[in-house]
Amino acid sequence: MTELILAEKPDAASKIAEALSDGKPEKHIYKKVPYYEITHKNKKIFVCSAVGHLFGLYEKDKKAWTYPVFSYEWVPIYKSSKLAAFTKPYIDLLKKLGKEADTFVNMCDVDTEGEVIFKNVNRFIFEKDDTKRAYFSTLTKQDLVKAYEEAKPHLDFNLAEAGEARHSLDWLWGINLSRALTLSIKNATKSFKIMSSGRVQGPALYLLYQRELEIKKFKPEPYWEVSLCGKLKTTLIEAFHKKGIFKNKKDAEEIIKKTKGKEAFISSITKREIKQEPLLPFDLTSLQLEAYKTLGLSPKTTLEIAQNLYTGSYISYPRTSSQKLPKSIGYEEILKNLKKRFPTEVAFLLAKKELKPTEGKKDDPAHPAIFPTGELPGKLDPRAENVYELIVRRFFVCFGDPAIRESVTYEINCNDELFSLSGTTTKVKGWHELYGKFVKLKEEELPLAKEKDEIKTPKTKIYDKETTPPNRYSEASLIKELEKRNLGTKATRAEIISTLYDRNYAKEKSIEVTNLGMKTVETLEKYCPEILDENLTRTFEEEMEEIREGKIKKEKVLDGAKKALTKILDHFKENELKIGKLLAEANIETRIEESTLGPCHVCKKGNLELRKGKFGNFVACNQYPDCKTTFSLPSGFIKPAKQTCVKCGFPMVMIIKKAKRPQIMCINPECETRQADKETEKIVKDYESGKLKKECPNCKSPLIVRKGFYGYFLACPKYPKCKHAESLIVKIKE
Repeated sequence: MTELILAEKPDAASKIAEALSDGKPEKHIYKKVPYYEITHKNKKIFVCSAVGHLFGLYEKDKKAWTYPVFSYEWVPIYKSSKLAAFTKPYIDLLKKLGKEADTFVNMCDVDTEGEVIFKNVNRFIFEKDDTKRAYFSTLTKQDLVKAYEEAKPHLDFNLAEAGEARHSLDWLWGINLSRALTLSIKNATKSFKIMSSGRVQGPALYLLYQRELEIKKFKPEPYWEVSLCGKLKTTLIEAFHKKGIFKNKKDAEEIIKKTKGKEAFISSITKREIKQEPLLPFDLTSLQLEAYKTLGLSPKTTLEIAQNLYTGSYISYPRTSSQKLPKSIGYEEILKNLKKRFPTEVAFLLAKKELKPTEGKKDDPAHPAIFPTGELPGKLDPRAENVYELIVRRFFVCFGDPAIRESVTYEINCNDELFSLSGTTTKVKGWHELYGKFVKLKEEELPLAKEKDEIKTPKTKIYDKETTPPNRYSEASLIKELEKRNLGTKATRAEIISTLYDRNYAKEKSIEVTNLGMKTVETLEKYCPEILDENLTRTFEEEMEEIREGKIKKEKVLDGAKKALTKILDHFKENELKIGKLLAEANIETRIEESTLGPCHVCKKGNLELRKGKFGNFVACNQYPDCKTTFSLPSGFIKPAKQTCVKCGFPMVMIIKKAKRPQIMCINPECETRQADKETEKIVKDYESGKLKKECPNCKSPLIVRKGFYGYFLACPKYPKCKHAESLIVKIKE
């Protein structure tokens, strides 16, 4: 008997092979694709992998580029995209080994995507209706062996159906809405511009648009605050009037008159203890929010790092919505394994009488909350190291003790006008000690005092202030809002936000809707608001959960979706030309806005604009041929930096290259800032050719040129034993 196990990714296949093999796994290569042959209890097993999805949904019987489109089928993704050509050898390998295997086991990730990946391979390659399914949440040897030995005899068809329904809904909405928007421009103006929208993308953009409107419509209102400054003992203090804000300045001025030259003293002291229970275990959303807050990482980056930590078997499966840590994961064993890296914290926790974690209400039928497996990683890059430590410390915190914070408020009386001075300090650290550097709490300790203590040299003053508009969403707060509204899934929300950036609907870290995004929403809101409606999207999310629970069938949901989409597209078609005209105008406005750097310094009439020609990026005056001013630019994605050079006054551009820090550069080749760049490049070439030489001051080895995050530098070749390094950047003369 020969068995074939399918993993979702190559790294997972390697882990599974190592875990199940009675000896050393035999690694084979077929068309550059690795697979493993192992023996487990005298059974021959092939362990293979997919590389994510090998099959995708594509239009069936495509005759014309039009809409609506409801005819689609699953096909190998390499057949429809050259970028997916790398998946063909994986399919060829599975076809070859599938013929030799008698039984099959699904060991893809335990979620809807993993179930869909295997179901497609099973029916289109293995030509089977059902197979065994192994369930696991970590890639540790212990869990993988247990999952394999206790594999269920059947696939989770409800989970697969829910996954297929999601793919179908996303495909139907994405292709039809994107095609409708694109064709509206073509039919209205004869020009061609790819536009996109989707089932969740539209409502997500509308949320951002509504916040943008709130900010634009916001009218600041004046208000005033009154404070009292003076010395308490030897400490300068500032207390604020207990009424808080004053909407009438005269009221604030009356208090200034009343307190001028009067004595002030502490009239009462109030102390209040605040008990802070340990934080809840991480689900994916809370991990993304905390990593953004404490490490400044985008939700998409956090998910990518967490996924890599999972495939390395260092943490459990990250795409979970659970806030629960079942006892079956083995708290004590995990802690013992972490002791080498976190000796103090582990010793403290293992000394407790009982290990009982704090848990939240949210649950996930497939996975527990995110936790460290106990397997220790080697050297990680700094971002991965931080995310790993964050997950480990959050796990520790769940078993920690409550922290006690004390809030102290001094009420200060100045001629019967009351002011308040407050401070909060930690009295019992509790779980704070376990959370380490990720605790972000201010310690505001007030000087020791008692009632009737005098405030020396008291003086009151008025602060003129204005109300501020609501904050723009960050990626993290938008994910939180999408989850609150049940739009998208824990695994897709970060990608949806990334798409809004990629489609030029959004920009900046504090998410600002672009001109194109604003005009797109305004156009759809006027002529086809259903595309932006979140209620229909939320209904589909609820129905997909019901499919997973076996309450309704996929076909019923898709039939309802097609009817709803038909109605939306009929409405769109009625206004297609009006929509297309406005979208075309928005694209032109956006293109001009994004390419304009500022006025031309030569002709004084035109504007300098970013262009891309036969020989690459350049800047030219839009008054050509009357003005032939041009400047060449380096390769990469170029956009206006929206600032002028402090040295020569010319516009500056931002150059963005893959895996490199964005660089801001003056467009003027004669600017001394550019001369510094040229001088640096010359020095680099001289060092590389051996014309220039310099010894390491520590070990006397000849220094070598390196290029790092912030530019060129000289480094000792004996790194990491010798860590000497020095910059090669030429400083600009002030």
